[in-house]
Amino acid sequence: MTISKRRILILSCISVLLAIPFIAMQFSSEVQWSLFDFLVAGGLLLALGFSIDLVIRKSKTVNSKYLAITAIFILFLLVWAELAVGVFGTPLAGS
Repeated sequence: MTISKRRILILSCISVLLAIPFIAMQFSSEVQWSLFDFLVAGGLLLALGFSIDLVIRKSKTVNSKYLAITAIFILFLLVWAELAVGVFGTPLAGS
């Protein structure tokens, strides 16, 4: 089983992004992530990366690619904002 270069790139980018708060935790007491925080962030980033990869591979026209990627990214930002600070006050944020 071979893993494509694109998937390796996606996983590498996610690892780098998750390393940022991990390194910040070593130098500052203001960054306090639990294992659950890393798992949720990793899951969100995996869903974002692989769904964009799917759209790039399966969409036929450039316009449909841009529209789908924009929708996926907006959905990612809304979920992230809700989980981070509870913008909408749903039970997901612990409100």
